[in-house]
Amino acid sequence: MSRIGKMPVSLPKGVSVKAASASVEVKGPKGSLTTPLPPGISCEVVEGSALVKRASESKRERAFHGLARALLANAVKGVSDGFMRELEIQGIGFKAQIQGKRLEMALGFSHPVIYAVPEGVDIAVDQKAGRIKVTGLDKQRVGQVAAEIRSLKPPEPYKGKGIRYVGEHVKKKVGKTGA
Repeated sequence: MSRIGKMPVSLPKGVSVKAASASVEVKGPKGSLTTPLPPGISCEVVEGSALVKRASESKRERAFHGLARALLANAVKGVSDGFMRELEIQGIGFKAQIQGKRLEMALGFSHPVIYAVPEGVDIAVDQKAGRIKVTGLDKQRVGQVAAEIRSLKPPEPYKGKGIRYVGEHVKKKVGKTGA
């Protein structure tokens, strides 16, 4: 048995799970998400918790058992609490601002960098602290958007200028004159 797959997913107050043959729909106070289920994996709701079960002991179904449970747990957490990734901008003259559904950034290039905010993700900018908050229901989408924003100007190893996750440590290199 999969150690992760056999654990029940507890459902907080206000969260409902509706299982279909190939997907699970999770509704909560923040919205709703649909999570696909791999073939041979099923979900059932029992006494305020959701259980993920597999039909047989085949290698493929054993491999997907824990994955399906983790995706369901992420969907439940997303519709009840939501997910957030926080980025910080470091560098003189580096800044960001929201213009409608676009994130405009000055990152030391000769032109402003514009990032179109995708559907289902919210971005807030704190200009004084130089931080960008990416929030949303879907953990995968929030992480992907944060990674795309970071990739626009990753932190460089000599001065540390660029966009990084809050709490990320950038190992600095010694320059030409230092030995």
